[in-house]
Amino acid sequence: MKDYIVRATGYNNKILAIAAFSTQTVQKAREIHNLTPTTCAALGRALTAVAMMRVTMKGEKDKVTLVIKGDGPIGNIVAVSNYPGIVKGYVGDPTVDLPLSEKGKLDVGKAVGKNGYVTVIKDIGLKEPYVGTVKLQTGEIGEDIAYYFYASEQIPSAVGVGVLVGKEGNVLAAGGFIIQLLPDIEEEVVAKLEEKLKNISSVTELLMEGHLPEDILNIILGELGFDILERTDLKYECDCSQERFETAIIALGKDEINKLIAEGQSVEMVCHFCGKKYIIEESRLKELLRIAEE
Repeated sequence: MKDYIVRATGYNNKILAIAAFSTQTVQKAREIHNLTPTTCAALGRALTAVAMMRVTMKGEKDKVTLVIKGDGPIGNIVAVSNYPGIVKGYVGDPTVDLPLSEKGKLDVGKAVGKNGYVTVIKDIGLKEPYVGTVKLQTGEIGEDIAYYFYASEQIPSAVGVGVLVGKEGNVLAAGGFIIQLLPDIEEEVVAKLEEKLKNISSVTELLMEGHLPEDILNIILGELGFDILERTDLKYECDCSQERFETAIIALGKDEINKLIAEGQSVEMVCHFCGKKYIIEESRLKELLRIAEE
């Protein structure tokens, strides 16, 4: 089944709800980056979260980047969605693999670490992007993003993201949900929601039982009523190009380009997001230098 995201409103438009099925997307990330079960779970959670964040943005060209910098061995986690339903990302050290946690789960919190920051960069076409940064809370990613929404955007939110990896390393299930409370919602409704969320098993358990994103929203919001606004296909896809890398070289400036030319060799650049290699020959470097000088 294809990966997808649903966006809905509930309880007379006082609740915004998003749910995602992202199994194939996370599997593709695992294959591209040769991820271990632990790093696959970490990046998969981040990719699922950033995909859901992107569908809450209104502009067609809006972009969102999620950066998680903890003090754990995995290093930085970067997840990007430049278009609705399209994500890419990477982790600092894809080889990290830790023993299971005391609960028998992949220990994402330990891999990420608890000391550090979550940064969300939203580019909505203004002169400067919106940048919000908060301290990491648990390193488990879902709770950290919920805290980001509350502390940086003042939106009370519940975030659940999960990745289940099989013994062979393949992704068996991945997905998530975001529930956001809009202003003036009644306290008794909040209490009902909290009770529902407490009783939810893990996202991946629900997916393995055959529940779809719509079913997950129904489990959480069914009594309150909800309307699905849109369904968006989801996939992992990189939008890198030779032109983009050449633009980055021009941005280095004349002195740096001259140093590259002086080495008398072509320059090899590798995309962090998909591993694709780009070769820029010495003759092309000289052309880029001329552009930089202009």
